[in-house]
Amino acid sequence: MSWAGAAHVPTPAINEVRRAVRTALEALPAAARRAPLLVGCSGGADSLALTFAAAAVRGADGVRAVVVDHRLQDGSAERAAATVALLAEHGISARAEAVDVTGSGGIEAAARRARRAALLAGRPHPDSPVLLGHTLDDQAETVLLGLGRGSGARSLAGMRLWTAPWLRPLLNVRRSVTRAACAELGLPVWDDPHNVDPRFTRVRLRHEVLPLLEDVLSGGVADALARTAAQLRDDVEALDAVAAHVLADALRPATPPATAAHTVAGPH
Repeated sequence: MSWAGAAHVPTPAINEVRRAVRTALEALPAAARRAPLLVGCSGGADSLALTFAAAAVRGADGVRAVVVDHRLQDGSAERAAATVALLAEHGISARAEAVDVTGSGGIEAAARRARRAALLAGRPHPDSPVLLGHTLDDQAETVLLGLGRGSGARSLAGMRLWTAPWLRPLLNVRRSVTRAACAELGLPVWDDPHNVDPRFTRVRLRHEVLPLLEDVLSGGVADALARTAAQLRDDVEALDAVAAHVLADALRPATPPATAAHTVAGPH
């Protein structure tokens, strides 16, 4: 069967996700723009919408997907295999990669390290960008978490669209849009139980803190937090540019003073 997007008339949600992917790819450096894409796909709404949008924009032959099995839940291998089968059914090459989640910093940090290592290893070409499904809502949660921890501007600037090889095309797309796109494409979405587990700080921000702020402040909080991140990113980049210029000046060898020419007057 051909990939799902070919059988559906694009809706506003589908078009929004595709447009975000197309814009992000067009902004890449030339080498990354030409290389085949790798998408990290968990089977959730964000990464599924991203994967199918990438296939629509680039063509399924130009997209590979890795489904990382963190092995933190019963049935995770079967879930990863089902996601691989779904993608393959629609002409998208994918494979599951089981990882060990170990190390310091808590389970979330350890899982992120293991996942990133698997995605890096799965790139089909050294210049291939790795597409991640972080949305505007994820960005808002990141900024709010940083504010609560008293982080500085660099941390509050949130996630960047492009930090080679990581590409986050959906940072201006709401989570509700990715879910709508999947529904309109007829894609079965897997909802990770960890995403509703209150043991995780980010989950409580998502389901308790942000909804309360949206209610108290009459909406628009997630968008406002994402705008704050964008403004701080601009500030950080400007300061970095100034600092780099000052450092370059400081490291530049001093130019020796010009030697004045002395003319010796002869006898009159």
